[in-house]
Amino acid sequence: MRLLRAPFALVLLALLAPSLHARTLPICASPARAETRAALPRKLIVLGFMGGRVHATNLVHKEALMAQQLQRRYPETLETHVFANHDATRALATLLDLLDENHDGCLSAAEKSSARIVLYGHSWGASETVALARRLQGLNIPVLLTVQVDSVQKPDEDDAAIPPNVHEAVNFYQTEGLLHGRPAIEAMDPKLTTILGNFHFTYRANPVTLTGYPWFARTFMKQHIEIENDPQVWDQIEALIGARV
Repeated sequence: MRLLRAPFALVLLALLAPSLHARTLPICASPARAETRAALPRKLIVLGFMGGRVHATNLVHKEALMAQQLQRRYPETLETHVFANHDATRALATLLDLLDENHDGCLSAAEKSSARIVLYGHSWGASETVALARRLQGLNIPVLLTVQVDSVQKPDEDDAAIPPNVHEAVNFYQTEGLLHGRPAIEAMDPKLTTILGNFHFTYRANPVTLTGYPWFARTFMKQHIEIENDPQVWDQIEALIGARV
């Protein structure tokens, strides 16, 4: 697990996030039948994961705020949901329910193949983003884009290897803080997955305002939450998602 270089990092992460591991929900097999496609394209489904022990409704954090902004901007063509990083089971259940267009409790091949999904997250939420993409690979469900912001690998997960059901992936990171993210992600199959980039950010000369954050986070995790609140990072992410609506 790539965390901090000092043992104190383990204490930080233990305080900031529970190490729960979500299980993959089963998908029932539909009987063979004629399948029909909707005339209109499916909505883009955007799922975000918060870092640390942050609640999904905490609008101090950009992960939650951007989801709200996207929903207002694209109310007819996009649906967003945000989850705590330890709530992957509910995130997967929500996603499968959204994909089940005819509400028969089963996902047909057409419902799977027509899925339009973007996953994003910060810190352990970024690790959970890749973990969910990997679970979707096992269900033969494609993902348009994964976005990792200062990704910190969770126990029993691999946030570096992007599974082949992901069409495109991007990684934003910083290396200055006591807690810092993974500097590089790679495609498990470069023929199927395009890595848009591993983008490095620095805050020594241009610090980001951290209004609303507790002293503990501002003191020991300053750069890790600066990238979480950097407007340049989230403007790029919003543009990437908007281009896929």
